[in-house]
Amino acid sequence: MVGFFISKTSWTRFGRLMPWIIFSTPFAVISYFLIWFVPDISRGQVMWYLVFYCIFQTLVTCFHVPYSALTMFISREQSERDSATAYRMTVEVLGTVLGTAIQGQIVGNVVTPCIESPLFIGKTNSSVAMEELNMTHDTGSLTDTRNAYMIAAGVIGGLYILCAVILSVGVREKRESSELRSDEPVSFFQGLKLVMNHGAYIKLIAGFLFTSLAFMLLEGNFALFCTYTLGFRNEFQNILLAIMLSATLTIPLWQWFLTRFGKKTAVYVGMSSAIPFLIMVAVLDSNLIITYIVAVAAGISVAAAFLLPWSMLPDVIDDFKLQHPNSHGHEAIFFSFYVFFTKFTSGVSLGISTLSLDFAGYQTRGCSQPSEVNFTLKMLVSAVPVALILLGLLLFKLYPIDEEKRRKNKKALQDLREESNSSSESDNTELASIV
Repeated sequence: MVGFFISKTSWTRFGRLMPWIIFSTPFAVISYFLIWFVPDISRGQVMWYLVFYCIFQTLVTCFHVPYSALTMFISREQSERDSATAYRMTVEVLGTVLGTAIQGQIVGNVVTPCIESPLFIGKTNSSVAMEELNMTHDTGSLTDTRNAYMIAAGVIGGLYILCAVILSVGVREKRESSELRSDEPVSFFQGLKLVMNHGAYIKLIAGFLFTSLAFMLLEGNFALFCTYTLGFRNEFQNILLAIMLSATLTIPLWQWFLTRFGKKTAVYVGMSSAIPFLIMVAVLDSNLIITYIVAVAAGISVAAAFLLPWSMLPDVIDDFKLQHPNSHGHEAIFFSFYVFFTKFTSGVSLGISTLSLDFAGYQTRGCSQPSEVNFTLKMLVSAVPVALILLGLLLFKLYPIDEEKRRKNKKALQDLREESNSSSESDNTELASIV
């Protein structure tokens, strides 16, 4: 819906996309902070978090869709758009690293004691022991934890505003970079049907869906896997940072690789490079050095998963324009479905993880977990991601736009634009002669 509303937004002196970014930012920051605020009410807390979380996700969509679609409004050149995508994804991953570090260091400094399982305390007095543990739990620690989360939310919110200001001041939309002058707008349902019937887009989205789900399952469960299965309770924050730093540093490498060998080849190499390391971490015994090696290798593949699908999307839009030269303004709809599937895979990943761990008997804040939980975590960070990556690569195999097709599309678009411009100039000349 946001993609459609953006496509119907009139051009202003700030552009079509930038007003969405500017006006959504302050409200997104406020709603984000309120997610981490604990209201002093005895009932209705679930509704409080549900409402503000939905508001925050909606406002983030109002930011993310136009922000992503800006790639199509910066330049007509494929190489320049690919370069802009590489810079964008590098800074996005760097921002993830920064957010992880801020949240981890501020909240991690507050020590929250784990709860020993009744099985390890003694079956005879388990209920009494658990009651004593809950009663002797330091309530001050809970207050400190609440304050730490709000401080972290405030810092991250400030960074959100700073980045939005830099974006709005430093980037200018170029209307002519996207549209052909002969284009005529179509209705929402017509545009939606055209977009979703474009074969190259469907195949790209399908591959993107499964590979994204694979890496979100890995990232979402890696902290629990390090804490309980590997026994590195005090190291998981550093291991997570190793993943994201590795991803940040290797995005320029993948940008060079795709320009040298092509995007489809880069997808195959980048995604599949994580498979042997994911198998290794599940099969071998707990070893901190091997865990860091796997973290770095996973970061390299995460970089490919971040960069390559987004880099391939502008090529699909160019291919769509050639097949439907009389339709325009669909860029935001293309990008909005990408954002939708990013959120969709995040939700599916969370649902799969929560249900699987609950079924296995996961104990919240437990000092240790049952063997079934450890087995489930191995599946969630190894077997399931490997299967999803292989399925995604199979779908990417069906993706029809290779380097030769890209070059042909680029030449055809240039010819179409020149024809459109010459037709417009001749119409103006004829009108002037009539006048």
